[in-house]
Order: sequence, then C-alpha cells, then structure tokens
Amino acid sequence: MTDQANSAGSAAGSAIRVLLADDEEMIRHAIRLILRHVDDIDVVGEAVNGAEAVRLTAEHRPDVVLLDIRMPVLDGLAAIEPLVALDPRPQVVMLTTFGDDENVTRALRAGATGFLLKDEGSQELIRAVRAAAAGDAVLSPGVTGAVIRRMLSGGGAAAPESRVAGLTGREREVLVMLGDGLSNPEISRRLGIGVGTVKSHVRSILEKTGCGGRVQAGLLAHQAGLMG
Repeated sequence: MTDQANSAGSAAGSAIRVLLADDEEMIRHAIRLILRHVDDIDVVGEAVNGAEAVRLTAEHRPDVVLLDIRMPVLDGLAAIEPLVALDPRPQVVMLTTFGDDENVTRALRAGATGFLLKDEGSQELIRAVRAAAAGDAVLSPGVTGAVIRRMLSGGGAAAPESRVAGLTGREREVLVMLGDGLSNPEISRRLGIGVGTVKSHVRSILEKTGCGGRVQAGLLAHQAGLMG
C-alpha cells in the first residue's frame, strides 16, 4: 500500500469491523497503518494463516475479512468456504499480488466478495472495505477485465440460461445491474426502490442461481445473455 491514508468522516452507526489475514507482517502492518486512521473502520484482529482467520472471525465477528490467497497451514482459498458459512457471514475480500492469478477466479467462484491488489493505494483500500461492508463487489480496476474473461470462458455445471430461468422480472432487472457493476444504492436509485428491497432481491438471486456472491451473479448475467 503506497499512498498516505487520510482520515475519513465517521459513518452513521458502528464502525466497520475488519480482520486482516496475511502471513507477511509487513503487509499486515501497512494495512493496519492505513485503516487505523479511518474513523469508521476498526481492525479487530490479525491472522497469519487461514485456520487462524476462521477462528478469529468466529470469535470477533468482523464485517469484512481481508484474506491473502497464499498462506501456510490453511491457504486463503481453502478458508473461504468456512468463512462464508459463518453466521453472520463476513464479506471476504481476497488480497493478491498477481492480477491475472487464476486463484483469484477460484476465490470469486467460492464466494469471495471480490479482490484487491496489495499495491493499491490507501484510498482504494478504504473504499474497498466500505464497499464490501455495504455488500457491494470489490474489483481492482486494473485486472477486472482479465478475470471476467477467464470466468466467462469457464463453463458451469448448469447452462447459464437455465440458472436464471426462475428469476422474476424484477430480479432479472437487478441481475442486469449487477452485471453492470452497480452498487445497491445505485440500483435503488435506478429502479426507484429502497436499498433494503434491493438487498432482498440480491439475496433471492443468489439463492435461485446458486451464485456465491455479487461478482459471480454479475458474470452470470453476461453468460446468460442478459446484458443486451
């Protein structure tokens, strides 16, 4: 993380609880230094491997887990499934050094909210934490295209068209907007409905289509030919 962090204004309600999981002390230290100066973000724990990340997440109940892909004992990819199975479910953002790493694709399919390059600037990190806490996808702009192309070329167990067949008309509208990368507030404004209603539609879409998260749902919209 290269940029100097700026303090952000307090958000309404409690601070966003974040857990860091990376086996490199320097990376954890850099992220901690950035986030500690942000009023609406609170780092509640640090883990050096995936197993510890799962244990500390169950203990501290963070809203967001920043999870390195490559770690000892239990790597980040293997940690995603037990993390997203927790109740309440944390938003998992993968940290990676390589934007074209195929492991990022596997992480998104497993239910990660998105991914962030470790050398992103401080403001991008802060925005990513806030977006993840709000339930929005987190995608590093510099590598999004390559990852999307890889995921779209990958095939699934069921045809994309059959996976979206059970969606209502409104859910299809929301799915298309997920495909456009819109956040919940943006979808709310576009459709003239409440953010809570948008969240309900997103949950229903994920359940009906078997998608692990917003990113996967957005890609499904492309695969199913809904994007026009």
